Amino acid sequence: MKFFIDTANLDQIREANDLGVLDGVTTNPSLMAKEGIKGKEAIFQHYKTICEMVDGPISAEVLGTTFDEIVAEGKELAAIHPNIVVKVPMIKDGIKAIKWFTDNDIQTNCTLVFSAGQAILAAKAGATFVSPFLGRIDDSGWDGVQLIEEIVQIYNAQGYMTEVLAASIRNPLHIVRCASAGADVCTCPLSSILGLLKHPLTDLGLQQFLKDAQSMK
Repeated sequence: MKFFIDTANLDQIREANDLGVLDGVTTNPSLMAKEGIKGKEAIFQHYKTICEMVDGPISAEVLGTTFDEIVAEGKELAAIHPNIVVKVPMIKDGIKAIKWFTDNDIQTNCTLVFSAGQAILAAKAGATFVSPFLGRIDDSGWDGVQLIEEIVQIYNAQGYMTEVLAASIRNPLHIVRCASAGADVCTCPLSSILGLLKHPLTDLGLQQFLKDAQSMK
């Protein structure tokens, strides 16, 4: 399973990349705003900087909601760098745009997916990635990982090439469960990735090793 970091913070991207496990980055307008990135020129430059830092897919989200708006924005985003993946919302015109992008060799990430039916449409349109938001499903009282499992099963049965990108990851357990469910990618905050490192028995074991090493001097 590939690891993407869900942020626009360059320091966090650098730290995850230095860890040696980072495969890509996802962003959205909210994450850009959180970093104080405003204006088209500044946003595009930020995407370019991220692409130069990480050799992997970098999802850049469109803001338009009509077919013409999505295609126009997507073409501009794709021109920033070969690693850009155009992030398109799961709406009717979004699906139409994904098909257009597919026919014109532009990679896409279909975002805001909350059902298997939506995931089927994204795959039929040729999306490179589909992003089910499992954390938000959990927030509504259902199990988001079950949706990941269902989409993976459908894609395997039908031979769809779209990669399942588990999004809205909230904790390290989400990552482990998504890996078990067969997700191709998970995108998450740096804290969730670093959380995989932690276990109390590891800390206790290391303390004992260091203590024993001191006694040997």
